[in-house]
Parts: sequence; structure tokens; C-alpha cells
Amino acid sequence: MKPLPNLWDMYIESMLKSFLTCTALVLSFSIGAQELDGRKVTETLCSPDFHGRGYVNGGDSIAAQYIAQQFERLGLAPLPGQKNYFQEFNFPVNSFPGEMTVVLGGKTLVTGEDYIVAPNSGSFTGEVELLRLDAAIVASEDALTSLVSELRFDNPGNKGVLVIKEGASDEQKKTLSGIASEMASIVPVVELYDAKFTWSVSREAKKYPHVLLRDSVYSDEPIVEMKIVNKFISSHKANNVIAYVPAKKRSKKYIFLTAHYDHLGRMGADTYFPGANDNASGTAIMLRLAEAFKKNPMKKYNVVFIAFAGEEAGLLGSKYYVDHPIVGLNKIRFLMNTDIMGSGEEGITVVNGSVFPEEFDSMVKINEEKGYLKQVKVRGKAANSDHYFFSEMGVPAFFIYTMGPNKNYHDIFDQYENLSFAEFDDLTLFIQDFLRSF
Repeated sequence: MKPLPNLWDMYIESMLKSFLTCTALVLSFSIGAQELDGRKVTETLCSPDFHGRGYVNGGDSIAAQYIAQQFERLGLAPLPGQKNYFQEFNFPVNSFPGEMTVVLGGKTLVTGEDYIVAPNSGSFTGEVELLRLDAAIVASEDALTSLVSELRFDNPGNKGVLVIKEGASDEQKKTLSGIASEMASIVPVVELYDAKFTWSVSREAKKYPHVLLRDSVYSDEPIVEMKIVNKFISSHKANNVIAYVPAKKRSKKYIFLTAHYDHLGRMGADTYFPGANDNASGTAIMLRLAEAFKKNPMKKYNVVFIAFAGEEAGLLGSKYYVDHPIVGLNKIRFLMNTDIMGSGEEGITVVNGSVFPEEFDSMVKINEEKGYLKQVKVRGKAANSDHYFFSEMGVPAFFIYTMGPNKNYHDIFDQYENLSFAEFDDLTLFIQDFLRSF
């Protein structure tokens, strides 16, 4: 005869199974509902797979797709009447997708450290004999005319110009740099440079390269060998990435949160500019705020989130939106633009703070009450990020950026590893508090 089952053991076994099942469900829900990791977003956006979010290997398009995926994952919708998250526009841009090599005295120089090329540089392959251009030559009209004549008319194709600023006044240095830029229309140019390398984006291209060479690297070599390959794109396709969270009650009023996601891209096949602080960090904070407002929408305001393209090429994405608004500019109560959010040890600066004193005072008061940041510093109008064209059209707008010891900007060292994220979490809460005060 089979023994009767132990009812107590059966009860314990049943309860254990229920506990394990519930635990598994809770863990599953928690994993699925994890908060967006802004640091991870920043790291991803400035990884090599995104090619500096510029105009080589489709870097900016890869970033746009990634941001759209984040909007979708967070449950944000495209703006009413829009089929997707993208607002497409086009612009010309110069790029450097191919080989980039500069050899001086038999030594191959390091791109981004020993030299950079001017963003409007053209292509050239071969050896160049460098003819000197300095303050003394610029001061003599005859000497300058003679040099230009030799380079333009008597050049067998292997002569260029070496721009030397040693001993020149500040005004002469500006003149020399201007002449160097113009010279790149007729010959390769090497300009000795003693300041921090800072790169940018150009919407035009010269015929020849303009190489900015760290002066400590140069050692009276008359010959430089270079292979620089540019590609001018006459109509590059880019996309602003736009999503929104509707207000709890139906509303025709809007708050905008914006950040540009593009950066400088690649300088040749082997060197890229990560753009961690500028502006993977600002894009990451915007996405964290998108998550926060999705979880708890505003009562009276729809909140629109725009990741702008083309900022580094001249605020092009924001200008395009202002010229082709999906939500009318007159419906925007306030726009907050986040750019350079990766530090904050010394607080933040608020561009347009003096232009909109009432809103700035409100921001300062919130910080005084909550103690989020070391300081909230006021600044006036500046055309230095994507808030600009909105405020020029009458939209109240702030651009905030962090201040701290990290001074890497538009260089190859603006890397994820060099960000402190000192006020990243406090900034997310601070911006929320400020916007929810409207």
C-alpha cells in the first residue's frame, strides 16, 4: 500500500514554487523596466562604431537611428501628423573618408596630435617643397607678390607654403592665417601652430590641403610628404529626430527639450572625434528627461524632444526646424537646450539667462532650495548652440552647459573616459524641477 502524502510537505513545496515564480516575474519586470542609463548612452554614442557621428561611414545616420530606437523603447510617439521620428534636410559638407598621412623628416606624424587638417582642405598626394611665408614677407608687398607669383605661375606642381608665425604680432598672426587659408586654393599649405588643436566642419572645400602642424614637431625640414583624401558631399542627407509626450490634459501648449547629436566625424580612416562631452552627454540627458516625462507627463504642456543634426556645421538642424516648424513656434512656452553636460564640478552657465530674467531667477531659486549645483551662472545672448534661432524668432529659450576641469573640446580627447559626470544626475532632476515649474 502506497503511503499517504505528507500534506505539510506538499504545502511547503507549493508555496516555494509560488515564491520562485513571483520572484522570477518581478525580476523579469525589473529588468524590462530598467531606467535609461545616461552614462551608457553617452559611451555608446561616442564609440568607434558611430564614427564620431559625422559624415564618414554614415556616422550621423547611425546615431539618428539609435536615438529613434531609444524614443521608441521609451514609448514616445512621433509628433501628430508625422509618420516617423525623422525630419529630413540636406546640406553640403566636406569630409575625409580616405587615407591621411603626413611624413616629415622620415617620421610619420600622428593625426590629431601632431597635426590636423583644416576642415575645408582638399586632396593631395606627393612630396611638397615648402617655401617660407612669415611676418617679414607679409610686411613687404613686393616679397609677398613674388612668392604668390612663384607658387601660382612658376610651380612645377610640387611646391607649397610653410607659414611661420614666430616673432609675429597678434595682428600679423591673424593676417598670416588668413593668407594661409587663401593659399590652399593654389598650393598645399603647412601652417605651424602653437595653440590647442580644435577642429570643426566645413561646407566648402579648397583645392589643396591646409595642414596645421604643431610647431614643436617641425625641425626645419624643407620637404613634407602627404597623402590627404577629402570627399566633398554636395547634398548630405541628415535628420532631426523628434518625439513627444502629450500633456495629461489635452493641450495646445508645448515645452521643448533639445540637444544636438552630431559631431565632427573622422579625419581619415584611422582617426575620429568621439564627441563625448559635445554632445553625447547632452543627448543622453535629453533621453533621460524623455523617460522621466513619459513616466510622469506634465499637466498643461506637451513636451517635445528634438535631437538636432548639423549643429557642428552651423546650427543647421535647428535652423531647418525654425524655418519648417512641425509645431508652430508661437505654441512653444519654453525651450531648454542641453549641450556639454559631462562635468559640472563648477556649476552651469545659462546662455540667454540675462535675456529672460524671470525664468533665470526661477532657475536660481530652485537651485538655492534644492542645492543641486555649485552655481548657476548667467550669460547673455550667444549664437553658440541650437537654442539660438528659436530665441531669435521670439521663443523663450535657454542653453545650459556644465563647467569643470575637463577642457577637451572639438579634439580627439573628448572621450567618454575623460568625463566625470559629476552633476549628471542632479542636472536631470534640476531641469525637471525647472520645467515642471511652468
